[in-house]
Amino acid sequence: MSRASVTVLRGFSRQRSRWRPSVVERARARIAAGGNVLDVPEPLLVSFVGGSQGRWTVDRMTTITGPGLPEVERLAVLEGRDGQATSGVWTLRGVTSNERYVERRERVALVERQQGLDRADATCAALIPITKNLAWWELTQDERRQILEARSRHIAIGLEYLPGVSRRLHHGRDLGEEFDFLTWFEYPPDHTTAFEDLLARLRATEEWSYVEREVDIRLAR
Repeated sequence: MSRASVTVLRGFSRQRSRWRPSVVERARARIAAGGNVLDVPEPLLVSFVGGSQGRWTVDRMTTITGPGLPEVERLAVLEGRDGQATSGVWTLRGVTSNERYVERRERVALVERQQGLDRADATCAALIPITKNLAWWELTQDERRQILEARSRHIAIGLEYLPGVSRRLHHGRDLGEEFDFLTWFEYPPDHTTAFEDLLARLRATEEWSYVEREVDIRLAR
């Protein structure tokens, strides 16, 4: 593990393994308490452990591009340092962060429209780990923003599917993990077609031409 990764992980030593509010939920709480919608949330370490145990049953695993992952039956989603001690066939880790390419008006729209995770009716889920190529990371942040939103409309497309499809983004690159991003989605069964449409539109964008590895894992509980 790199020195940068160790530095990031030190901040999680007192976190417990339980489902915490999403970035959007915490933003709403800050607004209700008189805070600013743009306040930076506390980062949260999340481990996705694939194996024979866990709350979520794996329906299917599809390799979209690049190397895949070994097949598993169940997935456990663990928050905090406790997830590091859990064994499985594979473990993917990421940390939540502020939305790095989101402008104020987009952040406000996300907070107003997105619902939290762990809704009673959201019994379907998807974990989509991706890695982007070197060409993407050689771009400046302004250049990446132009591709992501100005030309690919990533944020605008996602907003169209709220509040039915909830999401939480985890950064793996910050920890030196094998995937740059782990995106977790939850939605009710009657939003499955809408979710497929969301993915198809995102994968057709210029941004996705920079993706060199992607696995699509579908789950239910």
